[in-house]
Amino acid sequence: MEADTAQDAAATATPGLAQWLGARVAALRYEDLPSPALHGARMGILDTVGVTLAGSGEPAARMAEQALDGGAGPALRLGTRQRLGVLDAALVNGTAAHALDFDDSSNTMGGHPSAPLVSALLPLAEQLDSAGRDLITAYAAGFETETKLGMAVNLHHYRKGWHPTATLGCFGAAAACARLMGLDGTATATALALAASFASGIKANFGTMTKPLHVGHCARNGLYAARLAQRGFTANAADVFEHRQGFLDVFNGPGAHDAGKAMAAWADPYDLVAPGIAFKQYPCCGSTHPAIDAMLALVREHRPRLEDVAAIDVAIHSRRLAHTNRPRPRGALDAKFSLQYVVARALADGRVAEVDFGDDAWRDPRIAALLPRVRVAAYDEAAGARIAEIATASRGQVDASNHFAAHVVLALRDGRVLRASVDQALGRTSAHPLPPALLRHKFLLCAGTALREDAVEGIADIIDDIDALPRVAALTLRIEQAVRGGD
Repeated sequence: MEADTAQDAAATATPGLAQWLGARVAALRYEDLPSPALHGARMGILDTVGVTLAGSGEPAARMAEQALDGGAGPALRLGTRQRLGVLDAALVNGTAAHALDFDDSSNTMGGHPSAPLVSALLPLAEQLDSAGRDLITAYAAGFETETKLGMAVNLHHYRKGWHPTATLGCFGAAAACARLMGLDGTATATALALAASFASGIKANFGTMTKPLHVGHCARNGLYAARLAQRGFTANAADVFEHRQGFLDVFNGPGAHDAGKAMAAWADPYDLVAPGIAFKQYPCCGSTHPAIDAMLALVREHRPRLEDVAAIDVAIHSRRLAHTNRPRPRGALDAKFSLQYVVARALADGRVAEVDFGDDAWRDPRIAALLPRVRVAAYDEAAGARIAEIATASRGQVDASNHFAAHVVLALRDGRVLRASVDQALGRTSAHPLPPALLRHKFLLCAGTALREDAVEGIADIIDDIDALPRVAALTLRIEQAVRGGD
């Protein structure tokens, strides 16, 4: 008992991580953000609104709403003309944002950073009648919080089986909402402490509706944490991360985390600047994207006929192969996580698009015939390294420390061998960005599934200049008015 008391006293002698983060989130100002961070925030919001609209009619989003008690409120359910309570809107929009697995990613977080933030912030901004620059500031505060926490716990956290989008996104949403609400450092730390008890989400549920529900759940809970803190609700802000039964030891285990990494890297640089947001070109698991890029490069250059392909060897990093090695997908959602399926799609059709995951597309006989020919391996392990060395014979040894590469080898029946490798998917970092024109085109396609075609360009323009928007509610009203047909 004395040892416990001494440990507790030592833990509260200096500010804990929640207090440290709370002070910085509360102090962040729009003027503090460099131009590249502001640009990244605008692009992240644009992309998230687009994929939320595209996912608004998905079964996961509809069921998530139907399971609620219902009731009108001030917040728009994107893609419809329905108005929900703020917490309900955060949950349903969050589920829709991730339903297609088309939302952005973060190398640092090991997950999807923007969906939890935007899904929580838009309903709150409507309720508070917030301005666009306040939304941007809150988004940046949440983004920095969840990604820097990722530095403290990854890669162990990710490999252990947690879904960082949800476990860390809950803190990001809490920080973002606290900032938009204007909470001081003490109250923000309490919101983060509450989020520590709300954080959840395991990778065993990948490939099911529960994965996108993770986003809705953490967006709602992060917002709820901030609202509770505003009202004086209590939580262990002093050492909720460091406590022997706190977030770090419980989720990662003793010795498997380093809060100092998060503190040292805060805003130096902002994660929105480097490595930046990883934007997706394809509506499936981001871990498969480098292999898709490599296969599409082969298709563009050689245009191989399916009947001429004897074998397809694909090597990605073991960290990414663990949840994408699905040789026989069992449904449309499962196909989004099947490396074999998406590579076969890229070979067969010269593209990977949302239509490839709709209805029974995953049962396509052409793809079913290709799947047995697809062999996958990890290039940082013995078998995969051999494949990767064949693929990159002209470039020397494989860099096993790079978690974002892919190597594809096509063996043709006439004896020819076609090879392609990529170090990272296009758009994976700010150093290898998705061109703005491509990102805007993606938004127009996504938004156009739910909104009138004549309205989407104007909505994109508003988000591109969201800093100047006096009322975020004007944006959501414009979206509501553009919804096709009825609800």
